[in-house]
Amino acid sequence: MVNKKKIKIDALLDRAKDGSLRIAEISSNLKDKALSRMASDLTANKNYILRENRKDVRKAKMNKQPGSFIDRLSLNDKRIKAMAKSLKEISALKDPVGSVISIRRMPNGLDVRKVRTPIGVIFIIYEARPNVTSDCVGLCLKSSNVSILRGGSLSLGTNKSIFKVLSSSAEVEGLKGFFFFVDTPEHSTVDYILKKGAGRVDLVIPRGGESLIKKVSDISKIPVLKHYKGVCHIYIDSSADIKKAVDICVNAKAQRPAVCNAVETLLVHSGVSAKFLPLLKQAMDKHSVELRGCDKTRRTLKGIKKAVERDWYTEYLDLILSVKVVESLEEAIAHINNYGSAHTDSILSGNSYNIKKFNERVQSACVFNNISTRFSDGGELGLGAEMGISTDKLHARGPVGVEELTTYKWVVSGTGQVRE
Repeated sequence: MVNKKKIKIDALLDRAKDGSLRIAEISSNLKDKALSRMASDLTANKNYILRENRKDVRKAKMNKQPGSFIDRLSLNDKRIKAMAKSLKEISALKDPVGSVISIRRMPNGLDVRKVRTPIGVIFIIYEARPNVTSDCVGLCLKSSNVSILRGGSLSLGTNKSIFKVLSSSAEVEGLKGFFFFVDTPEHSTVDYILKKGAGRVDLVIPRGGESLIKKVSDISKIPVLKHYKGVCHIYIDSSADIKKAVDICVNAKAQRPAVCNAVETLLVHSGVSAKFLPLLKQAMDKHSVELRGCDKTRRTLKGIKKAVERDWYTEYLDLILSVKVVESLEEAIAHINNYGSAHTDSILSGNSYNIKKFNERVQSACVFNNISTRFSDGGELGLGAEMGISTDKLHARGPVGVEELTTYKWVVSGTGQVRE
């Protein structure tokens, strides 16, 4: 990267660091007022945003991007309304900053409080989903963090248009210097921030494919909150309601297959496989879902493609579904913990003991009971939106909302005590 660009990026990082020292002083009312204005302005400027999005979609098609990429990139009235709705929901949340997590009164009279505080400057790297722009700006503002956004080169126009609307809304409310957008498409810019941003950037959140996240994790000198691939499972227990199970599985796979919370593997107890599998195939055929099965599955569903070892690890992001017949709950749990990505896994069962065992032993960020994996989403779980689904164990797991975008400090008060 040439020196002029380095100077420009260094200046951006310096301004972001300065902003992080000021943003914590902003009142909850002002943050909420700005978020509400952002929501209104998004819908008011939808024609401008959609026009820029159409340009990006054409460019992506010319670059022969897969259908899953095009789906994630594409906006319409409904998706813009959903973005605005998320901002309104974020504004309605309780402000986490300054809330007291715990209080202790020590024998010597010290008042010990654990208090939520912003992380600081957060660098978000993402690819094709434009809603990430509005979600991240909204969540960072609510949690009093400065955000630096860098979207993919094939969605640059869309992301810039959304960011322009949001930053203008914030400036109307007097909020400036808390949101930054990196509009240079070169990968060297991202690499430079990851290597040279330590001390000015506090956290990196990459949202995208496995290769992006691995690259960021390998070269970053800044802590990284990872959202690895979503190899999500549904286990159909022997006591499951078969009709509901079929409906849930269709929703989890076919409603929107190109997202990380779509199911990729079904595990079916042998006690219900003969009844369940034909109904499943009939329903999936209506949505053009390709089934890939183990040998036991293929004895019931003759003619479907054989699932090989790599299928159990694969996040298809497409209308493809792996199916395996298992002999027990224990076998299902072992398969999930071995092949899964610790994202989201669900059990469909009428047996409370089996549900409890599944909840305790599946080592994933999100463990669901009798619902679709598609509910693994910040908005669906009452967080307004999310920065992603963290598959890490530290410091956040599952949907990353405003609370997960805070850390804490110890605030200790006394009346002149000295340590003896």
